Amino acid sequence: MKNNAPSKELTHREIMIILGGLMTGLLLAALDQTIVSTALKSIVEQLDGLEHYTWVVTAYLLTSTASTPLYGKISDLYGRRIVFQFAIVTFLIGSFLAGASSTMGQLIATRAIQGLGAGGLMALTFVIIGDIVPPRERGRYQGYFGAVWGLSSVAGPLLGGFFSDHATIFGIDGWRWIFYINLPFGIAALLITSAVLHIPTIKREHSIDYLGALLLVASVTSTLLAVAVYGPQDGWGDSRTLGYLTVGLILTAIFIRWESKATEPIIPLALFKNHTFTLTSILGAIIGAGMFGAIVMLP
Repeated sequence: MKNNAPSKELTHREIMIILGGLMTGLLLAALDQTIVSTALKSIVEQLDGLEHYTWVVTAYLLTSTASTPLYGKISDLYGRRIVFQFAIVTFLIGSFLAGASSTMGQLIATRAIQGLGAGGLMALTFVIIGDIVPPRERGRYQGYFGAVWGLSSVAGPLLGGFFSDHATIFGIDGWRWIFYINLPFGIAALLITSAVLHIPTIKREHSIDYLGALLLVASVTSTLLAVAVYGPQDGWGDSRTLGYLTVGLILTAIFIRWESKATEPIIPLALFKNHTFTLTSILGAIIGAGMFGAIVMLP
């Protein structure tokens, strides 16, 4: 099967220019996982909605997680560049609307839009590198992406604290700059990829597992409502908590059953037969739970 690849091998300079655009997009997506954590106090004070503040982070992570597996297949159908740029535009729209939010509900909804764009930025960055770089050199370039993730985990809370510590910046509430700061950098990434990212579109026959994605989102959302909202609020023995938890578990079982039969599953269950993959996934989940729990709760 043919790959989406440039018609000629790119020079190191050309790859680095493309990499600059990709890394800018990835940095924005990664930063927005953590940048709001230190600003939540300021946001809640102005928008109220203390009981729902965790959803400012959760909504972003939920939609980015659910959309990430879909972007790869969609880009096979419509091309890497156009889908990557769609992800950037979606992320920027979400960022602008999040900065303009006047209620906690609006902020949560617009953070979900941001997450839809971020899912594409996180997924396609690695896919595009696979298209433009020979296999023997991919590890070298992907190391740059690891540095971006490390930088974002440290810089995100610091930037969030910096902006939220200022009542206003240029006449605008300080915490709103957490989202507005994305706009110039996102536009720069859009312009760079428009100018230099030229990957031929080789269409392939694919079926996108929309039902699998829907089941995944529904199961995770229901479980999160039980664990993150109603459990702490109403008690773990409350009927509403148990109801959402039960629905989440049932939907998870249906999702696993569906994925085992789907032609092109959103999560190929055969991957879990690889012990290295399974162990890495478990450790990643444990580390992620600890890291994001600390990021949200400690500030």
